Amino acid sequence: MDHGSPGGSPGGSPGGSPSGPTGDAAPAAPTGDGREAIEARLARAGLPPLRRTAWIEIDGALLATNLATLRELAGGDLVMPVVKADAYGHGMIPVARILAAAGADMLCVATLDEAIALDDAGVGAPLLVLYPVPPGAVSEVARRGIGIAAGAATMLRDLLAAATREGVGDRLSIELEVETGLGRGGIRPADIVAAARRIGAAGARLAGVWSHLQEAEVEEITAAQVAAYEEALGRLTAAGIAVPRRHLAASAAILLGNVPRYDAVRPGLATYGLLPDELAGAGIDPGDLVPGTARLRPVLSLRARPVRVVDLPTGHGVSYGPTWRAPRPSRIATLPIGYGDGWPRSLSNRAEVLVRGRRVPVVGNVAMDATMIDVSDVPGAPVDIADEVVLIGRDGTAEISAGEVARWRTTNSWEVVTALSARLTRVYDAPAGLTGSRPLAQETP
Repeated sequence: MDHGSPGGSPGGSPGGSPSGPTGDAAPAAPTGDGREAIEARLARAGLPPLRRTAWIEIDGALLATNLATLRELAGGDLVMPVVKADAYGHGMIPVARILAAAGADMLCVATLDEAIALDDAGVGAPLLVLYPVPPGAVSEVARRGIGIAAGAATMLRDLLAAATREGVGDRLSIELEVETGLGRGGIRPADIVAAARRIGAAGARLAGVWSHLQEAEVEEITAAQVAAYEEALGRLTAAGIAVPRRHLAASAAILLGNVPRYDAVRPGLATYGLLPDELAGAGIDPGDLVPGTARLRPVLSLRARPVRVVDLPTGHGVSYGPTWRAPRPSRIATLPIGYGDGWPRSLSNRAEVLVRGRRVPVVGNVAMDATMIDVSDVPGAPVDIADEVVLIGRDGTAEISAGEVARWRTTNSWEVVTALSARLTRVYDAPAGLTGSRPLAQETP
């Protein structure tokens, strides 16, 4: 019998699982770990209902707690969380507001478009764009008071020339990136004094000097980068040029505690409670990280509720291809999420999800809008459209982390969370209840 699919299914199976609620039964039952259904929580908060039953939940209280933990790990230095790429898929503007309210000293982004969106939203924290901005944008940068970075002599020259033509040089705040070995951007230590003097000659302010580590967990590489960074700072000091803000450590270095903190830190992935994958890859156990790391908790969970649950006979194929056929009478649930949402085809016949705290496999090829799971062995009443499925996150004592999904995909946690599509509604939670939601092309504060 087909549960939750208008018109039924052509493949009902004798000998399948017992029938559950049929058709359009309201999916308002508590979740497998006893949480109240999302529909009821949204209604009580006065928020719009879900437009489909696949969504992301963001725990705002955990996000604020993570920031406080990172501040403690930084020893009281400035904490400048990175909210680029839609806050690593968590929702840039809502996350920025939470972090600003929790006391973030500055918010870092990669592009000027991101900074403008945050400025337009009035997030209430200073902004720093870490990648070079086009010279033609210099007037808008100056008007908005957005901090920018420069990491190549030619780009810096053109930027300052444009600022001079526009008469806004004295309203620019520029941080210099130092090339310490990453090979991606930055000014070499030998050229740093000339770059700083060029900034001063244009009437602009040198606001800071920073760099980015290549492999924070590799002692030899990191030591060489720290030495190069120190060389650049030493050259500036010898030239009598003050550096108001120095920052080198991002997430991995903060958690390893293996580089100087200087004046500030730039946590990215750790802000969201995720540990950099390379630490585990280098055989570094979480217990070997600086004390307090264990208090960082993931703030994102990816959830869905089936739109169809059906009993299929032995040999029935699932999805395009098909690459999976039922080896026995099987109960298959269809989730309304697929590679169009950032849940890619590479997870076909490989990933697992949580149903009532139990792991079940993804079967068949992941489609653009659908993922199928085999729920035949879930104990208790047959799984139906009222059940909530956890693709990333916790369900009772069980958990599927972004890092585990990354290993199935042979990628890293950064890509897993940043790839989650904007068409997945983000729902923001706090101890007092849901505080807002962000459907596609719409945001409620």
